[in-house]
Amino acid sequence: MSKHGQEQGHHHHSHAHDHGHEHHHHHHDIAEDRISWAFWLNFIFTIIEFVGGWLTNSVAIMADAVHDLGDSLSIGLAWYLNKVGKRDATEQYSYGFKRLSLLGALINGLILVVGSVWVLTEAIPRLWSPEMPVTEGMIMLAILGIAANGFAAYKLHGGDTLNEKVLNWHLLEDLLGWVAVLIVAIVLQFVDWPVLDPLLSVIFTLFILFNVVKHVIYTVKLFLQVNPDNDKRAAILASLEEIEHVGALHHVHFWSLDGASHVLTAHLELEQRIDVTALIELKARIATALEPFNLDHTTIEFEMPGERCRDNTK
Repeated sequence: MSKHGQEQGHHHHSHAHDHGHEHHHHHHDIAEDRISWAFWLNFIFTIIEFVGGWLTNSVAIMADAVHDLGDSLSIGLAWYLNKVGKRDATEQYSYGFKRLSLLGALINGLILVVGSVWVLTEAIPRLWSPEMPVTEGMIMLAILGIAANGFAAYKLHGGDTLNEKVLNWHLLEDLLGWVAVLIVAIVLQFVDWPVLDPLLSVIFTLFILFNVVKHVIYTVKLFLQVNPDNDKRAAILASLEEIEHVGALHHVHFWSLDGASHVLTAHLELEQRIDVTALIELKARIATALEPFNLDHTTIEFEMPGERCRDNTK
């Protein structure tokens, strides 16, 4: 932009994109690998569960099989959306498709909420009329279930995206469920307390439901472009305000594409008019200041002293 353009009081923009696009592609590859492991383990085990539930004549295991089938469908959806989310940005979708992963997290969370409520409607009536299942078969299936879901949960553990976190709760729910089944099956080998089965099912389902509801609420907030991290936002503002020539900030918008990839836009009011060379140096200092925050997209607009903000309000 010419010096004359500066003197006319026009706005100046700095579009700084994260230098770590390769990091984000690598991150999505890892997420896709984790989700694919979770899908195949869950799907294969669901089939085993249906057969095992039929052989052991266990209503609880059949109910969990139906629940796992829902899990498999939602994990498959998350896998697909995560894959689509890696596509490059287009003119219509200028930020790319990462928010599809967020959509997957919301759908999965809602499926898990509905599934958990369904499990409760099945388990609570059995508190008053429990039935004794084939405990030997339950123990074998429980050990297999703990191994399969435990490994799948391990593969998803530590994922950054909200999608991975919600899927991890899917698997943790199943893992806790099978731990409960194993404990109950072992106890029922020695005592005639069939009520323990529905009782433990209710307890762990309520625990998982509470955590998933929190994730669903957070996902909805991210769709509404809520500030994803108060501490990070404050640190970003502090870093920008410390830069030479920067007097004040306004129109600061900090939001997230998918819970992991964040976007920042801001207007910087300069304390004095500067020439093109100084402006280029200022942009370089801003890029250095923002680099530690690993932002996916940043747009910074400069306003000279006395210049009226084009967006009018502050």
